[in-house]
Amino acid sequence: MKAWVLGAALACAPGMVLAQGCGGSFNGFKSQLVAEAVARGHDGAVAKRFFAGARQDPKVLKADRSQGVFKKSFTEFARAVISGNRINKGRANAQTYRAILRRAEADYGIPPGVMLAFWALETDYGSFQGSFNTLNALVTLAHDCRRPDLFRPQVFAALELFERGGFDPATTTGAWAGEVGMVQMLPEDIIRHGVDGDGDGQVLLKTSVPDALLSGAKMLRSFGWRPGQPWLQEVRVPAEMDWSKTGLQSTLSVADWAAMGVRPRDGGFAASGPASVILPEGRRGPAFMAYPNFNVYFDWNQSFTYVTTAAYFATRLSGAQVFDPGTPERGLSDNQMKELQRKLAARGYDVGKIDGILGAGTRAAVQAEQARLGLPADAWPTAALLSRL
Repeated sequence: MKAWVLGAALACAPGMVLAQGCGGSFNGFKSQLVAEAVARGHDGAVAKRFFAGARQDPKVLKADRSQGVFKKSFTEFARAVISGNRINKGRANAQTYRAILRRAEADYGIPPGVMLAFWALETDYGSFQGSFNTLNALVTLAHDCRRPDLFRPQVFAALELFERGGFDPATTTGAWAGEVGMVQMLPEDIIRHGVDGDGDGQVLLKTSVPDALLSGAKMLRSFGWRPGQPWLQEVRVPAEMDWSKTGLQSTLSVADWAAMGVRPRDGGFAASGPASVILPEGRRGPAFMAYPNFNVYFDWNQSFTYVTTAAYFATRLSGAQVFDPGTPERGLSDNQMKELQRKLAARGYDVGKIDGILGAGTRAAVQAEQARLGLPADAWPTAALLSRL
């Protein structure tokens, strides 16, 4: 999720929309939302009707605070979510929806494997789209003071969808974070990128595969996807190299990587331009060449593990072989990772919340400390690093 700034509770002058606060009485917060809706130009009676049944959902807050799945290593997570059944269903769906997938690629430049992988990981090809009341989820998260600037705009986007006839506050359901449909899109994204793929005059992301896939493809293109370009490719790295060059913060030409001994695991390099080498589990684990399109995935999801898995899954559905897991050094336990984060934070690094998750900030800090201590700077935290700190 993106960073946020807490807004002050300010009154709205006529014709103006000012940032509102979070927290406090939930009913009082709902009244704020109605007032802001009116200031935004919505009909007051409609806004009152829309927010009348909204309820705070403690299960949403629990889900928001317990995303332990991202504590898994890349190999563990990928093996858990990319099953043989999902591979087979993906290949079957590639045939069943060939025309729509070709249209997604022709209109927006998104390859079939990329859309199929998102569809699979988000909702298991539409089978599990979430049962949280979407309005309750959005209002709960907007009221919560962790990321109000992310979710508050989604509340008013849902109101706009309601006015258009595309959102029922009582019956619309989805994920705990307010995403709706087969590829899990937030209300603002539905407004901006919703596509009537089946030509029935409606955008129905929960029930129409053409609508869902084309809408998702349009959104990915808006994030900066480069048509006709690769996103991820498995590579082999030499036994020794300048490991501090690896990671998404370092971009070199493919020729430079080749000169350092990096080689494609199969065939030739997929492109010749700029790329990064990423080592999800350090220099002894799986290795990938990440091309510019890989970074687009982070606009969909902020988790490095999820993004790498989604991108890899897309290569599998596009014909790549199962990745080589290598023999990575043993990682840290949950408590050890939290201890590491505390030590890094004490040294001035921004690792975010002490949550035991190896996110981007923690990876960068680990790599910097490895370099400082003369350890292989591959951004993979080990007991040796923790001991040195």
